[in-house]
Amino acid sequence: MRGGSGKIRLFIGLAIVAFAVLKYCSSAETNHYTGETQYVDLTTDQEIAMGLSAAPSMIQEYGGLHPDQNAQAQLDRVGNKLVNSSIGKNTEYQYDFHLLADDRTINAFALPGGQCFITAALYSQLENEDQLAGVMGHEIGHVIARHSAERMSQQGLAQGVITGVSVGTDGGGEAAASIAQMLTMKYGRDDELQSDDLGVKMMIDAGYDPYEMIGVMEILKNAAGPNRAPEFQSTHPDPENRVERIKEAIRKYGK
Repeated sequence: MRGGSGKIRLFIGLAIVAFAVLKYCSSAETNHYTGETQYVDLTTDQEIAMGLSAAPSMIQEYGGLHPDQNAQAQLDRVGNKLVNSSIGKNTEYQYDFHLLADDRTINAFALPGGQCFITAALYSQLENEDQLAGVMGHEIGHVIARHSAERMSQQGLAQGVITGVSVGTDGGGEAAASIAQMLTMKYGRDDELQSDDLGVKMMIDAGYDPYEMIGVMEILKNAAGPNRAPEFQSTHPDPENRVERIKEAIRKYGK
């Protein structure tokens, strides 16, 4: 009886894994702006709605919006210039740029659908408007490349595999979880590098100096300090490695 029960569990586990893989593969589509084949379940409208819904809680988490209206006006001007001078103009996304009040956390990020954020801590470290364009170009790149939606699909696949292995084997869930975590980390690093590439292209198209993005990498490197985790343990590439890829992108786009 125990052997038969094990076979049934194994069959159910394999079925769960197969369904997760089939669902993931059936979501394949071509990103019209990057030319890349992606696996995404969300529509553009769903991405926009998701970002708009999540924005207020993100703003609250970082202490609200910064009261400096001049700084916010600069952020809006730079962000809109990047969008309107690049492939971003042809997308259906609703771009909004938020300067967060948090003056301790050096960070910038984007939600699905066009909601882009930068903390006062990072904004205050930037030396010029071109560096601000570098940060925002990178975040707009995440939106255009649909990285958040893509990661959600990847995590759904990973969760399906973990569930299937856990059901079908004894003690296999932990190993499957470790593999899934490494996969999603790798995707994260690739996303960051692709956003750097798109950011460089947008900076050049908008008339900003793309070499200033290298200065942004120096700021991030200094902010991380000497005790940074090894690159393979982080979803973000090491800033030093990003610099080399940024230089490649500058050469590629002819600046």
